[in-house]
Amino acid sequence: MTKIKVGFGFDVHQLRQNHPFVLGGVNLEYTSGAYGHSDADVMLHAICDALLGAANLRDIGYHFSNKDDRWKGISSLILLQHVVKLIGEKGWKIGNIDAMVCLEAPKINPHIPAMQANIAQAAGIDVEDISIKATTNEQLGFIGREEGVVAYAVCLIQKD
Repeated sequence: MTKIKVGFGFDVHQLRQNHPFVLGGVNLEYTSGAYGHSDADVMLHAICDALLGAANLRDIGYHFSNKDDRWKGISSLILLQHVVKLIGEKGWKIGNIDAMVCLEAPKINPHIPAMQANIAQAAGIDVEDISIKATTNEQLGFIGREEGVVAYAVCLIQKD
């Protein structure tokens, strides 16, 4: 009998002018970017939290502290690879990932195939098992003022 679990992840980062904007492992051309200890890839952080939560392995901050210089500036694709290894050590495999990003700009639709390819490679799953969507916040709140970006993710993991 196959056992399945579902995980939920959330992340938020502030946006800073003239800072790189990495999302789904893709460098986006924009006037501001997400700021954080690693590359601040908000979507990958939400995905990591969803996977860790589903496997009952705590959260991304527990495994990759922003006080630890090993993770300073690191690609979040590497963090995702570590997370996949951690869940694999407990016998779990990823079934699917569904991510949602909330930001006013830039538009990410043209970049979704590249993001899916990056995540698929890092997670060791098929592109067809990764859904990425985006929405705006209708110019409301810190997202609407382009002060921050938010991502949500759900995942399914399974083992026999």
